[in-house]
Amino acid sequence: MAAQKDLWDAIVIGAGIQGCFTAYHLAKHRKRILLLEQFFLPHSRGSSHGQSRIIRKAYLEDFYTRMMHECYQIWAQLEHEAGTQLHRQTGLLLLGMKENQELKTIQANLSRQRVEHQCLSSEELKQRFQNIRLPRGEVGLLDNSGGVIYAYKALRALQDAIRQLGGVVRDGEKVVEINPGLLVTVKTTSRSYQAKSLVITAGPWTNQLLRPLGIEMPLQTLRINVCYWREMVPGSYGVSQAFPCFLWLGLCPHHIYGLPTGEYPGLMKVSYHHGNHADPEERDCHTARTDIGDVQILSSFVRDHLPDLKPEPAVIESCMYTNTPDEQFILDRHPKYDNIVIGAGFSGHGFKLAPVVGKILYELSMKLTPSYDLAPFRISRFPGLGKAHL
Repeated sequence: MAAQKDLWDAIVIGAGIQGCFTAYHLAKHRKRILLLEQFFLPHSRGSSHGQSRIIRKAYLEDFYTRMMHECYQIWAQLEHEAGTQLHRQTGLLLLGMKENQELKTIQANLSRQRVEHQCLSSEELKQRFQNIRLPRGEVGLLDNSGGVIYAYKALRALQDAIRQLGGVVRDGEKVVEINPGLLVTVKTTSRSYQAKSLVITAGPWTNQLLRPLGIEMPLQTLRINVCYWREMVPGSYGVSQAFPCFLWLGLCPHHIYGLPTGEYPGLMKVSYHHGNHADPEERDCHTARTDIGDVQILSSFVRDHLPDLKPEPAVIESCMYTNTPDEQFILDRHPKYDNIVIGAGFSGHGFKLAPVVGKILYELSMKLTPSYDLAPFRISRFPGLGKAHL
């Protein structure tokens, strides 16, 4: 029997947070939208699962801070539509030495963009956060807008909203072939579909889909250990004690971040913003679990800086990062096929920005003028990946 073909305005591959927000914006604009996911939902194989993510306006790059203004509005709109809390404001505390250049640049950016923040001396930090130890005399920068996004609840709310808006979500359908053309044909393990445009938001599987289309992105896939640490005194690092999310700069080659207790009773998430190379197909294999150098770094950090936590992780989960060399996103059309749009390389900080990323990918797929300057996100910033490569 011939494969059944359905015609869509747009197909989105990958039902992580970026794909869901892209489908959400398309459905909002009354487009006939199909969202495909290779795994059965919900799943924990990609980058968007888990209970929580940090949300903030504190960024080195002013273009992200500008995007975050609208992100907060769209997050609030989704929260209102879903009728459930998706966000909690806790503040985000950035910690580092007074001379730390990142800290200075972020503070200047917040001031320039009129984001409410406070600069805290070592003494003020010690008085306000008595269960943080500052052995080097660190200072603080508090982004008052910072807080927690409830990741799993947000994904579920988006998928529900897409369906309510008339979009179709099909999980358990792995894409096995993409044939470009005026209409793009997408073949899955179940059937074939056709669409006027295609958006690829496949996380660590992005290059597997792009190689047959003549292009490969400079993406590094990492397996991240997400660690939770037990409080010695329950609630001491909780939201009820006004404990904020934090980002510690300059201690290690990569940042250490934390969120107040809440996901698991009495456990605080403290993790390292980096991991180990991993094939996404083999992420859960035993050999992928052997390198725990980052956990040892975190144990030393917890012992030295968070004295009211036990310095051995109580729970270790895993997550995939898909990093670009400069840790900025890829938001662009395929260099040869302008009705194929690529959203990739979210480098462990894309969740909070997904509302605007999804809007941009919607605009690109419909050939609309993008709402933001996309120069930082163009494929052409990587040498050798232009049309000559194809």
